[in-house]
Amino acid sequence: MKLLTIFNNKGGVGKTTLLYHLACSLAELGKKVLLIDLDSQCNLTLYGIDIEKLHDIWKSEDIFFDEGYEYGRKTMSSEKFSEFIKKPHTIHFMLKPTEDGTGDIEEMSEPINLAENLDLIPGRLTLYLYENKIASRWNDVYAGDVLAIRTIIRIRQIANQYAEKKGYDYVLLDTSPSLGALNKTIIMNADGFIIPALPDMFSLYGIRNIGKSLKVWKKELDTIFALISDEKRELFPKNPVQFLGYTIYNAKRGKLKNADTWGLAQAHYNYAMKIPNAVIEHISKELRSTLSDEDLNSPIGATEVMFSHNTYPSAAQKYRTPIWKIPDCDLDEEDRGTITGNRQRYYDTRDAYIKFANEFIQRVNKLEG
Repeated sequence: MKLLTIFNNKGGVGKTTLLYHLACSLAELGKKVLLIDLDSQCNLTLYGIDIEKLHDIWKSEDIFFDEGYEYGRKTMSSEKFSEFIKKPHTIHFMLKPTEDGTGDIEEMSEPINLAENLDLIPGRLTLYLYENKIASRWNDVYAGDVLAIRTIIRIRQIANQYAEKKGYDYVLLDTSPSLGALNKTIIMNADGFIIPALPDMFSLYGIRNIGKSLKVWKKELDTIFALISDEKRELFPKNPVQFLGYTIYNAKRGKLKNADTWGLAQAHYNYAMKIPNAVIEHISKELRSTLSDEDLNSPIGATEVMFSHNTYPSAAQKYRTPIWKIPDCDLDEEDRGTITGNRQRYYDTRDAYIKFANEFIQRVNKLEG
């Protein structure tokens, strides 16, 4: 199993849309994939389940957050709790015992099946509480404190437990557009990550900000590894904080389909050409050791998923299916004419995402371990 994420500290770049469609593509390629929604906005969750079902899950968990995990557990008999725990739950519910310092969940909740080879663990708005706990316990990690270490590696442990039980090839984590404690922990625990970028000034500054944070996070990890035992070191990735490349996503086409500019407007193309240099300058070579010069100078998937799908992503979330399957859904009357009239355009997105997924697999396969 490889634990991977898509990360950018700027919102509005289509991060969640890209992650969801990457997961669907990997699943169609025969890879078994688990999605975990670690963005408290829960947009990935809403790609998978409707709001009523999510409300039912949250409501069933509320007492564990309002009164504490152990209190919630004591409101049920052992038999009833065992039955309850097996039902689908949010990732924060699974992290709650660690947050409270009471131990770990004995049984893994059943993930929500989205499609063949594809499952989801939904998110929850309260996830900021776990982030606060990470921040408050961080200094204790340097002393090898068991609870502090468990707090920062628990997400990876959960991913490994699910992979062992369900045979996942990839566990993909959705993240918020933040450089806070939770995302620091996610990046430290992931085997690799990619950056989705728009071809604009904000992306160049975003890469610079991410690079600065990565440098600090890696130094913190190196310090931690020097202080803790080899046994505890094994709980982390063998070669953490690995950048797998970038993709230009959600860009707008230029008026002319010029192959020399990837079909981008000239201003966008000029910014796109600056991204490789921004990566080289701000993300240290140690953190991109698997990337060749060709990898650095080319976005993952080249132009396959580069351009905006207009309203397609919102329709994909509405019908909770990848873009290429939308025309075959039971469509609302208000959508039927527009979607069926452009049926082939929806279908064509599948080949683009499959090509993107195959290159993603190639990049991941270069990771050590």
